[in-house]
Amino acid sequence: MRSQWTGLVGDVGGTNARLALTDAQGHIRHPRTFPCRDYASLTDIIAEYIETTARKRPPRAVLAVAGPVVDGEIEFTNLDWVVSEGELLAHFEFEAIELINDFAAQALACPLLEGQDLKVLGPTLPRGSHECPMVALGAGTGFGVAGLARSDRGDVPIPTEGGHASFAPSDDVEVEVWKRLAAKYGRVSIERILSGQGLYDLYTILCELKGVAPTLADEAAVSVQGLAGDPLASEVLDRFCLILGAAAGDLALTFGARGGVFVSGGIAPRLGDRLAKGGFRARFEDKGRLSDYLSAIPTYLVVHPYPAIVGAARELELLERL
Repeated sequence: MRSQWTGLVGDVGGTNARLALTDAQGHIRHPRTFPCRDYASLTDIIAEYIETTARKRPPRAVLAVAGPVVDGEIEFTNLDWVVSEGELLAHFEFEAIELINDFAAQALACPLLEGQDLKVLGPTLPRGSHECPMVALGAGTGFGVAGLARSDRGDVPIPTEGGHASFAPSDDVEVEVWKRLAAKYGRVSIERILSGQGLYDLYTILCELKGVAPTLADEAAVSVQGLAGDPLASEVLDRFCLILGAAAGDLALTFGARGGVFVSGGIAPRLGDRLAKGGFRARFEDKGRLSDYLSAIPTYLVVHPYPAIVGAARELELLERL
């Protein structure tokens, strides 16, 4: 008996794996989230999802994964797993399977997101023509970046490891942050700050600069207390948003992303009001001679709960045509 589902789609990050099904109309059905730490492998998660939710294996699968996909294989950057298309194909006997970078999947989703899927950050601006590139970026366990090249012949996602580009301080406080991170890690990438661990490192460093002992245990506590009004934790969140805005502006310049910059990830949605009202957009546009260029580019916070799954489903449609 053939499955009623056309495909399995997923978003596998360093913390959680999210799986869903697609039906004949291309709709995403039955999304579920699995903590990766509770499973020995991605195979175990997929097997449980098929047994308990799909009931019968779908014919095809597209999985967005957190890291570079090389020759159909992913060695996760922030998770001790290695997964290959060949291994999954043999184990589950899919007709076809594809692994794609998770932010490449998010980039594919960007043109489909609208209305309640997005929160405007800064002024309301047009996205530009359908040929204008877009960029998706976000902080979570790590910092992901991908572009979307657009033309009349279709959209092409551009997976990158842009989160590992070098961090550029913008003021004296950030120079001090850079110095302390360099002493701890050596090279300081964007991800060293714009990530969960980076948020907590930023908190401990600002404590050092103020001569006070850290009292919060982890990045989750920093977020909770900062949103509740704790002065120091609140300052940390504001600084995080400033640095995110500066990095987003750099990436918009790098990609020529006149179609828009889409911010997602596990951290940014919790900071939506701060990103909309604070210094994010000012830092985004603060690029000297290119400030006017940036001022015409729209910026959005992605509030759709499963943007990478939306992109994976779009890629699945292309896979079905082959």
